Amino acid sequence: MSTHTESALDTFDAEWQEWHAAHERHRAHPHGFLAVTHLHWLTAEPTRLEGAPGTWSAEADVVRVVLEPGESLLQDGTELGGSVQFGPIEERGGINLVAGDTVIEVAKRGGEYIVRPRNPANTLLQDYLGTPAYTPNAAFAVSGTFVPFEEPRSTTVGAAVEGIQHVYEAPGEIQFKLAGQELTLTAFNGYAPGSLSVLFTDQTSGKTTYAANRSLSVTPAADGTVHLDFNRAVNLPCAYTDLATCPLPPAENRLPVAIEAGEKIPYERQDQK
Repeated sequence: MSTHTESALDTFDAEWQEWHAAHERHRAHPHGFLAVTHLHWLTAEPTRLEGAPGTWSAEADVVRVVLEPGESLLQDGTELGGSVQFGPIEERGGINLVAGDTVIEVAKRGGEYIVRPRNPANTLLQDYLGTPAYTPNAAFAVSGTFVPFEEPRSTTVGAAVEGIQHVYEAPGEIQFKLAGQELTLTAFNGYAPGSLSVLFTDQTSGKTTYAANRSLSVTPAADGTVHLDFNRAVNLPCAYTDLATCPLPPAENRLPVAIEAGEKIPYERQDQK
């Protein structure tokens, strides 16, 4: 191997290590998903919720919380009391309220309203050891082409939680070649402007990688070229906790190749192989 090639591989490895360390720091945020202590589905019946002050209900796209004397919530630094209403909240959107050390997430998932308290003292977060991953391998970083659909396609997928579905806009598909096979992935709009999110499984799923899904974020160039670095395939929250509502990949994103790259089954789920 030439010195130039060795240097390129060292750079590839170092950049991956830096990226993954940053991703781990983000995942272990004191109020990130590892801090979620409960998942409450709101109904029209006013109910007190474990981990959150007040009595909660949701009806006609409005969330209502009634706070008793001595109970309060903060929203953007403003103290709330008495009867408070929120909404409507857009699908996959949410607001954060604060109660002491706890952040109370109020969100909409699968057309239903949920409340998820996030407390830094949660055992899952306190005991988090990091996520195992494959050693970076440049063979799993390939180029592809983003091919837009004539019109974005509404795509319905299942969820990690039974009984709900997610609907995503798919602007197009990514065509690429890996392990000698021509492959295609349906892409959804990503969080950052111009980015795409790809949910997939492969032949490692349920063996060395999490069974339900992994995710990869990409940003197409102006000419449609896409860099697919599967070393940066990450687990979704449902890989760590049953209190997540993560989407499952569309059927066409179940790849017939083994992608031995990216994050593996979390230590917390090793007994579920």
